[in-house]
Amino acid sequence: MRYLASVSYDGSKFYGFQRLKNKKTVQGELEKVLTTINKTMVLVKGAGRTDRGVHALDQKIHFDLNIKIDIPHLLLAINSRLDSAVRVNYIEEVSSDFHARFDCIQKKYQYIINMGEYDLFIDDYVYNYNKKLNIKNMKKASKYLLGAHSFKVFTSGERENYNSIISKVDFKRHGSMLYITFTGVSFYRYMVRNLVGALLLAGEGRMPTTGIEEMLSNSKNIYNYMTVPANGLYLMEVKY
Repeated sequence: MRYLASVSYDGSKFYGFQRLKNKKTVQGELEKVLTTINKTMVLVKGAGRTDRGVHALDQKIHFDLNIKIDIPHLLLAINSRLDSAVRVNYIEEVSSDFHARFDCIQKKYQYIINMGEYDLFIDDYVYNYNKKLNIKNMKKASKYLLGAHSFKVFTSGERENYNSIISKVDFKRHGSMLYITFTGVSFYRYMVRNLVGALLLAGEGRMPTTGIEEMLSNSKNIYNYMTVPANGLYLMEVKY
């Protein structure tokens, strides 16, 4: 039987999602627990790979079990054995051809920036940027991200296809905290963190609000944006 599950985790406690030899990872912890329950090896497939330090509220995974167990007892069995920094939110049965990664139609990521004074107690969970930003200019710059583009200039590493669609970029401020939420089809390695880095340049006045359009057009980092730290990034939602 194949199952789909929603998983939350504190990325500061892991070396990322993907299984790594002799390293504590989310995938590794889940596979260890599921293998114990199933009594034979279980492999977990995720909707995406989050890097070390990146958090998730709704990462999606699928896995196969060859034992019969009702979902409430399965959920209890998993969570009672899991590391305290990871939690399975819910589980449902899916068809045998379902794939957590390839069947995904939309993802939502959020990045949190502290524009106020440095706070060491939240350093693992936000980017302590500690500078005032022109959010109006950041919103203007973000408009050029909407729609279908090649995001090669904002992607780290080589791949065959850099095309994706971003349908929405939202900005919300709560006190000194700025929340930037990206909704789209696919987000590649470091893509969200690079996009935030570019938006920060607009917020500081070090890049015109049309700068993102220029970089998308010529696929060159002409304004020298920096990749922001992983700790402010959250995978908020995966849809099918």
